[in-house]
Amino acid sequence: MRSIAAFFKLVRWTNLLFIVLTQLLFYFCVFVPLYHPEVPPVRLAWLIAASVLIAAGGYVINDYFDLNIDLVNKPEKNVINRIISRRWAIFWHWALSTMGLLATVFAVGFHKSYLIIANAVVILLLWLYSTSLKKKLLIGNVLISALTAWTILILFFAQVPFRGAFGAGQDVATIKYFRIAFLYAGFAFVLSLIREAIKDVEDMEGDRRYGCRTLPIVTGLIATKIYTTVWIVVLLGALIVLQLYVLQFRWWAAVIFSVICVIFPLIYLFFSHLKATGTSDFSNLSRLAKWIMLAGILSMLFFRVYF
Repeated sequence: MRSIAAFFKLVRWTNLLFIVLTQLLFYFCVFVPLYHPEVPPVRLAWLIAASVLIAAGGYVINDYFDLNIDLVNKPEKNVINRIISRRWAIFWHWALSTMGLLATVFAVGFHKSYLIIANAVVILLLWLYSTSLKKKLLIGNVLISALTAWTILILFFAQVPFRGAFGAGQDVATIKYFRIAFLYAGFAFVLSLIREAIKDVEDMEGDRRYGCRTLPIVTGLIATKIYTTVWIVVLLGALIVLQLYVLQFRWWAAVIFSVICVIFPLIYLFFSHLKATGTSDFSNLSRLAKWIMLAGILSMLFFRVYF
């Protein structure tokens, strides 16, 4: 029983549930109202399985290579070498990643081989991130943010042909689907950039000890706060403009929800991170950023109502 609990902790089961929720909401609240599919969403189940398995494999390999750093930063959360051996961790990484790739094949078939290749690249990038890229200035942050956005975009490209997504002559439904997909992917990307920078400050002690060149280590705390401030302002500005645009359609409930549950918490995050000094402060800010992302994803429910 202890090993099972450790395994679920290792694969970050709460984050995996977040992926499942995001993809279910995107499919049933955005795709279904636009296209009204009659076929049961079997491919959706395989796509969700692929995303969850690949992400789980990524979390395992990250903890495998982060063992020494985590012993400094989060000794109470580490399970590798305490409950799960390093050998089993490597096994689970490859098993989960391979099953994720097979699930991608079952989801899209070989006629969309570019999505199979894309998920194979995701597995490779997660390995490279864990071994070296996370230690480099900003590269790891951008990569994780892009992979977070991919959680949404893979569903879009699974439903819309690649050429049809960017070519001329799109129907109205595809144009809306394109805009919404990239809107949420952009939101996830920018908020992930913010959260990754906050987490870098939280993990400075262990990262510095083992040669990581993260933003706060290379440039200092003040420069990191300036970087985070710029992205928060960019995201706030985009969200406010978006609410003003949505008001013309009289989507009052959606606007009220976004203002209360996304924009106000972002403003609070803005001022709180300027005053943050200790590790616990940045840990709380990281959790807040995660809740803001959840609220943003839950706003997809309104498309089910208004479409």
